Amino acid sequence: MSGPQGWEARAQRTIRGLFADAGVRGWLHVADLRRPEACVAIDPDEPVPVGSVYKVPLMVAFWRLVDAGTLDPSERMTLGPSDRIPGPTGISILRDDITVSLRDLVTLMMSVSDNTAADVLLRRVGTAAVDEVCRDLDMPDTRIHGGVATTFAQLMAETGAESLSAAMRRLADNDTTVPLAVYGPLLKSSATPADMARLLRAIWTGRAASADACAFMRDVMGRQPWTHRLASGFPYDDVTVSGKTGTFGSMRHEAGVVELADGSAYTAVVFTQAARADSRLPRADAVIGAAARTAVEELRGNEGT
Repeated sequence: MSGPQGWEARAQRTIRGLFADAGVRGWLHVADLRRPEACVAIDPDEPVPVGSVYKVPLMVAFWRLVDAGTLDPSERMTLGPSDRIPGPTGISILRDDITVSLRDLVTLMMSVSDNTAADVLLRRVGTAAVDEVCRDLDMPDTRIHGGVATTFAQLMAETGAESLSAAMRRLADNDTTVPLAVYGPLLKSSATPADMARLLRAIWTGRAASADACAFMRDVMGRQPWTHRLASGFPYDDVTVSGKTGTFGSMRHEAGVVELADGSAYTAVVFTQAARADSRLPRADAVIGAAARTAVEELRGNEGT
């Protein structure tokens, strides 16, 4: 086998081997930002529950409403304990009332994946606005449904647990069989790697919303502090990695953009599901970066073929 078909097949074999060694099932779409036809993909059109990756299209929908004059990004909201959605970061872990602007809620949602911020924003933006973004930007297989609040409620129903913490413990128990519906994409916030790649490209090329809004979105995605997934594959000062992680049970994801010192850039979307349900699986996290780096290296090595 020769030409593009040959090198892409080689890349796919290598990446599948990385996934197998890490004990995960993987879905991947990595492409040149400016030449999206140059890509490496593994099952890129299969919908997968995406966890917090749903916050990316929600962010785009928010800024489109701001562009239209429907929302004021400086509008302030006061959130109390009753507004909290469970989560490990941001407003979700605070005890007292807090007053914050809608724009800063977006920053919290994207930088530290604040679940409470995302829930408040989704209620203000509405799922219809997110669905419109997906239709307009050619993301036919992306569904948000009800964000994290709906996902948590469904998880309790599907596991038969009396509380969210009990449902989470069941997901993390390797000796317990998890109902198939838990990881089914139909009623969860779900997307395909190819859909997310198109969305990232629209943000980075200024098509997702106004120029100022896209600049904000690129900036805030660059402020995500997590470096154990996509960024772990590019540990260099002259490489910029912007992204959004997503975690749901045994699923670990990241969707982002890798910008190299020579000006080249690549959309990189890697979804995984681990064979084990442990909450800490460093190899399952790191393979996201390793797989993306392998794809980027193959694309760079075969430019123009």
